Amino acid sequence: VQLQASGGGLVQAGDSLRLSCAASGRTFSIDNMGWFRQAPGKEREFVAAVSWSGTSTYYADSVKGRFTISRDNAKFTVDLEMNSLKPDDTALYYCAANISPLATWGVGPPRYWGQGTLVTVSS
Repeated sequence: VQLQASGGGLVQAGDSLRLSCAASGRTFSIDNMGWFRQAPGKEREFVAAVSWSGTSTYYADSVKGRFTISRDNAKFTVDLEMNSLKPDDTALYYCAANISPLATWGVGPPRYWGQGTLVTVSS
């Protein structure tokens, strides 16, 4: 499975940005999909994920109410709509798939990683 992320850029605080990720290869093996991010000097952290059916979504507390994740199984894509961006959201954002476990009590590592797309939020 290959994951190709796009949509990053430089924006100002309060702006919105939409990230997209397209899967290719053995797409039939994809279950849940999501996003992680890594800020400079910090560890990679979970941002959001969506179940295969799209009916269940999971968010880090830091982005709840501002970010929305969605997927299109016909196109094998997952999007992350980011609103009210803050400078603390500045990071390299990674698309991911087959996160295990994925539950309200915990999020594990993904089986598949995409390359990162850089989001920079200026104050």
